[in-house]
Amino acid sequence: MSSRRVRANPGEGGRLREEVLLAAERMLVEAGTEDVLTLRAVAERVGVTTPSVYRHFASKDELVEAVCLRAWDGLGSRIREACARLTDPFIALGQCGRAYIRFALDHPVQYRVLMLRRTESSPAAEACFGYMVDAVTACVATGVLHGEPRRLALSLWSAMHGCASLLINQPSLPWPADLDEFVNEVVRMAGFGAAVSTRLARGRVPRSADVTAGADTMVNRMEGRK
Repeated sequence: MSSRRVRANPGEGGRLREEVLLAAERMLVEAGTEDVLTLRAVAERVGVTTPSVYRHFASKDELVEAVCLRAWDGLGSRIREACARLTDPFIALGQCGRAYIRFALDHPVQYRVLMLRRTESSPAAEACFGYMVDAVTACVATGVLHGEPRRLALSLWSAMHGCASLLINQPSLPWPADLDEFVNEVVRMAGFGAAVSTRLARGRVPRSADVTAGADTMVNRMEGRK
């Protein structure tokens, strides 16, 4: 048990709030579950009274969300860094997807808490959706994708979220040793699939022979083959 801190001086409330968030984040990662994050337990870890924590966080849910969003704020920076030097919107969209999945794998506990529980409002989900919409809108503007950007973004995000969720929650599945390459495959499948499917009449499913012939022709043209 930590020794009790002296009472904070006026103006030091921000520093205490930061200490509470850091302690709570460590506890969350150590335990792998939000169950450990009672306000009393976090107060004990920091060495303050429980009412001191209540002055900054009115409930456990508020504390848990603040802890997870602390890590989640880094997602936007990671996506911007991944796409900063790219001028091709389709390649940038792929980098956005890779950055999203990689971030989830680097912060599995926070991802599980923020994205795998039912909630009426989620700042994390809204931010992620915004990143995807921006990337998809650029692709629609250049013609690589067809359709309404928000709808397309939801479809592509579903693929990225599904990949991240399975990797985090189903470790016993036969995942390949090279997860980065696997993530690349998922992103490529989603991206190329979207480029083709958004050009087809809605609801139309071509025959296998037509898909094969069309895919071969497309790849041969893209790779400069006859």
